[in-house]
Amino acid sequence: MGLLKDRKNKDDETKNIGVLMILEAVGKPPEYLNQVLKDIVTRIDNEEGVKVLSKSFNEPKVIKERENFYTTFVEVEVEVEEIIQLARIILKYMPVHMEIVYPELIALTNNGWNEIFNELLIILHRYDETARIIQVEKKILEDKLRSVLKTGKSEGKEEKK
Repeated sequence: MGLLKDRKNKDDETKNIGVLMILEAVGKPPEYLNQVLKDIVTRIDNEEGVKVLSKSFNEPKVIKERENFYTTFVEVEVEVEEIIQLARIILKYMPVHMEIVYPELIALTNNGWNEIFNELLIILHRYDETARIIQVEKKILEDKLRSVLKTGKSEGKEEKK
C-alpha cells in the first residue's frame, strides 16, 4: 500500500501530558464513597504510563433531591506518557471533568489518532455487546413473566367455575 510506506516515527508525538481530572461518586453510605474513590485513584496510579501527581478528596455531601444519598468527588492531577494513556483512563474511569494542563500544544501522528480511535471502538463494541445481551435477557424474562401471568389467570378462572 502506498499510504503506509511514508509512515512517520511515533517519536514525533508529544510526551508527558499533565491532566487534571475530577472523579465523582454517588451512593451510600458516605464512608463507602470515599473508599471507592481512593481505590479508583490507586488503580489509575497503577495504570501503565500514568503517574498520579496529586489528589484532593472532598467530604461527601447529602444530595438534596435524594434522601440518604451522598455525592463526593476527588481532584486528581496525573501525568501520562502518551495521549493513548489519557484516552484509556478517560474511557475506563469516566471522570466528570478533565483538563489538559500541559503542554499547551499536543502533536499527534495519524498512528496516535488510530490508537485512540481504535481504543474507543473496542470499548463501544463492548458496550454494544452488553446492551444486546441485556435486550435478549429482558425479552426472555418478559416472555417468562407473560407465561406465568397467563398460567395464573387460567388457573384462577378454573377455580371460579
